Amino acid sequence: MDSAEIEQCFEVALGLVKEAGQVVREAIKKQKTIETKSCNVDLVTESDKAVEKLLIEGLAKAFPSHKFIGEESTAAGAKCVLTHDPTWIIDPIDGTMNFVHSLPYTCVSVGLWAGKEALVGIIFNPILDQMFIAKKGQGAYLNGERIRVSGQKDLSQALIFAEMGTSRDPEKVKTVLTNLTTLMPRAHGVRGMGSAALGIASIAAGWGDAYYHLSLHCWDTAAASLLVVEAGGFVCDSAGGPFDLMRRRVLCASSPELAQEVAGLLTQYQPTPDGDLMG
Repeated sequence: MDSAEIEQCFEVALGLVKEAGQVVREAIKKQKTIETKSCNVDLVTESDKAVEKLLIEGLAKAFPSHKFIGEESTAAGAKCVLTHDPTWIIDPIDGTMNFVHSLPYTCVSVGLWAGKEALVGIIFNPILDQMFIAKKGQGAYLNGERIRVSGQKDLSQALIFAEMGTSRDPEKVKTVLTNLTTLMPRAHGVRGMGSAALGIASIAAGWGDAYYHLSLHCWDTAAASLLVVEAGGFVCDSAGGPFDLMRRRVLCASSPELAQEVAGLLTQYQPTPDGDLMG
């Protein structure tokens, strides 16, 4: 895709994300209809479904040849496969548990990938009015102002973001708790925001220094990983190797040195990858 095509995609997506944000902003104050997916903490609301429908229908109308991967579409049985074709990867409400409890750390996340690389990333927290955007090679921005990672290299001075996630697989839970126990005495602090996209965006903004997760889906990281790269940060697999969007493991950091130090301390866990890794 050339720069003009990418800009057109960005403008259309930005307008739709703002519309979606209004839906989230109004719904967070109201009683929610809640369903469960993989377990009793893996939630979906009518707003998740409505926002994904709004985004996919709007983008499909503007770009009928493009493909889509959406969290709720996938949960309903749609295939989750990343090819080289232009593909919109959507998390309609990241931080659904927060949204259900009216905690304002929730967002709409939309990423555009083509040739299996990130071209556009938009993350919008409509409750706190935080609009994060990135386009490949053009930097990362929050509400129009350029953002950059902290550049921190020293784990003892680093604020680390991590999450438990929704899986209650015993091995996964044990791994999460082991990693927290390992990192907490070594890091300056450890935080969990309840929204992967906003947690990673916080690294891009310099509010924290590293974020790791061992069971995210591609819709959690498709937009956020581009933000970190465009803010001057480093994105890799949780073990320190190359980042694979579909493998469900990510480590984002303010510097390669910090990323490798954190990776060396983590006990690893491999969930079932998203879709077909071969595309």
